[in-house]
Amino acid sequence: MTTYRIALIPGDGIGLPVVDAAWTVLERAGALHGFQLSATRFPWSCDFYRQTGAMMPADGIETLRGFDAILLGAVGWPAAVPDAVSLHGLLLPIRKAFRQYANIRPHRLLPGVEGPLRRQGFDILCIRENTEGEYSGAGGRVHVGTPDEVAVETAVFTRVGVERILRFGFEQARARRGKLASVTKSNAQKHTMVFWDEMTKAIAADYPDVEVTPYHIDAMAARMVMAPDTLDVVVASNLFGDILTDLGAAIQGGLGFAASANINPDRTAPSMFEPVHGSAPDIAHLGIANPIATIWSGAMMLEHLGEREAAAGVMRAVEAATASGIGTRPGQDRTDAIASTVLRALG
Repeated sequence: MTTYRIALIPGDGIGLPVVDAAWTVLERAGALHGFQLSATRFPWSCDFYRQTGAMMPADGIETLRGFDAILLGAVGWPAAVPDAVSLHGLLLPIRKAFRQYANIRPHRLLPGVEGPLRRQGFDILCIRENTEGEYSGAGGRVHVGTPDEVAVETAVFTRVGVERILRFGFEQARARRGKLASVTKSNAQKHTMVFWDEMTKAIAADYPDVEVTPYHIDAMAARMVMAPDTLDVVVASNLFGDILTDLGAAIQGGLGFAASANINPDRTAPSMFEPVHGSAPDIAHLGIANPIATIWSGAMMLEHLGEREAAAGVMRAVEAATASGIGTRPGQDRTDAIASTVLRALG
């Protein structure tokens, strides 16, 4: 029997209960489909930072390297640790060290879920560049605290980074409905975004079967609201992808359904799977966090590991649960009740 070694990093706030809930579902899926998931749990979090002065140990990256995948809950507790510290101390180092340059976020309405739009039939796959661009961390501040203070944040776009994420997006579009939207702001950012547009046009020649449409970020934001059913695969830079995927979560019913995968397409290091709803400190103690985004992320993990039938079974169970109304009412269903309903549907 195949055994997959999974690193669990529940993190902060609601990350802990939703990871626990998702793990019960994923273990059941493994039992039903003839494989095992072996979990090692790591306490790396803002609480860990308060105790040790670091979000993870100095050898944290090397510790994670030997796992088949990582399932992360949520990172952040801004009342105790600034978000810039927690993000740059855990999540971003993992993404960069393991070359998880493709961030994948699916946006569609699950059965029984009512989104804020009248349109229902959309199925968007957002591909976000995940390791460079506007989140490269290049820059600094001088004359801090004085009237002459200067802050510089430099967006770094490399030919390697842009080409690989665009090709990844083209491959996803080819496997889906053959449509790709490339998002920039090249009318205002005449260096990086013009470069991105030029790369898109050049690479498109290798994919004559994919229909390519360039959009400015503001036009894409409007289209995701007004005509989301016209979109298939959307590929964007780190910052633009981050913003658009939060919009995508909103139109699919809320952050409780926002799943994601941080993929190393070369499979030279583990990929990481996580909901993107954040740690939600205001409800962390109430037991009402929706675990569906984490379960969905777990299904993406199973698919990445090659367990496609198990992944599909988990998603069918999630859809059966939401179709019954469970997990579709923010704050009204308990975390354990939602997980139990998915488990019953799974079999």
